Amino acid sequence: QVQLVESGGGSVQAGGSLRLSCVVSGSMFGVKTMAWHRQEPGKERVFVASISPGRSTNYADSVKGRFTISRDNAQKTVYLQMVSLKPEDTAVYYCNALPPWANWGHGTQVTVSS
Repeated sequence: QVQLVESGGGSVQAGGSLRLSCVVSGSMFGVKTMAWHRQEPGKERVFVASISPGRSTNYADSVKGRFTISRDNAQKTVYLQMVSLKPEDTAVYYCNALPPWANWGHGTQVTVSS
């Protein structure tokens, strides 16, 4: 069973930066498109960014130009570099394949204060 462990979240002021990491156990990582999603309290989880096995990327309009997704297939890790953070980026961030595996990790909390 695939396990996903997100880390790197924290509390920053608006304009700050964070780098999230997600380590994936199990096989198939290298052939899967991987994605980051985020979820605010009381709201549905929404797409943030994705990266294909060939490293083609796609971003939600709200994060274009500020977030960068990358992957290290040897380490089975996907990253999300976030700069120029805004209070509206506050959420719990999750990674998963796209389409997602059945299980999700615990996520990592990002809090941006104004």
